[in-house]
Amino acid sequence: MTRIDAKFAALKAENRKAFVAYIMGGDPDVERSLAVMKGLPEAGVDVIELGMPFTDPMADGSTIQLAGQRALDGGMTLNKTLDMARAFRETDTTTPIVMMGYYNPIYSHGVPQFLQDAKAAGIDGLIVVDLPPEEDVELCLPAQQAGLNFIRLATPTTDAKRLPKVLENTSGFVYYVSVTGITGSQAAQANDVGPEVARIKAATDLPVIVGFGITTPEAAATIAGTADGCVVGSAIVKQIAEGKPVADILKFVASLAEGAHSA
Repeated sequence: MTRIDAKFAALKAENRKAFVAYIMGGDPDVERSLAVMKGLPEAGVDVIELGMPFTDPMADGSTIQLAGQRALDGGMTLNKTLDMARAFRETDTTTPIVMMGYYNPIYSHGVPQFLQDAKAAGIDGLIVVDLPPEEDVELCLPAQQAGLNFIRLATPTTDAKRLPKVLENTSGFVYYVSVTGITGSQAAQANDVGPEVARIKAATDLPVIVGFGITTPEAAATIAGTADGCVVGSAIVKQIAEGKPVADILKFVASLAEGAHSA
């Protein structure tokens, strides 16, 4: 059982929704990024998604694209992102960390070495958005053998024929992308999300967490109410981009978490 599995089991026992927060590793620099990361659990975050900066983030809108560029401009690398997780684990051994990004940096690092390094750094799961189920032998299966959850994305275009394949080797939770498009592009709508989440939950026992298009505490409450929880990324990254004090960023995160937990 990973920290992700344990967290969702605990939330289910408490009849609580999950709040998942995304930040880009090294945005705008390691010191500030790590300060935000270390404050997330106290702000009410149940699972942290730690972005791996990449030059061609095809699933992301401008907010997260620019965050990745700032991080890369500041010298951020995959190894330094793992170092961030390692530093976080010095004071927090329980909050799950999911590394989220694209396959190219992992491939360049070498899959066996990456999995060894990720496990040693305290990573619990991976979301790699550009590896479809047909490529499970590349990373998904080795990751699960190494004790890491491999979290898959389902979308509004994942039809009944495709869904079983998407779910086949997924573990930890299912990330439901609430909109057709990139991150931060449009608002999630509960009326659209609810039936889709129900369809996915009918096909799996895994928790279903909804992301993309959630920017306010009210939206977090509404969307979390349709699923097992919600993810907020772009709205948090935008606060970081605006240069707000870490305390103010964490206060905003806490308001989102309170919204999700109230569902």
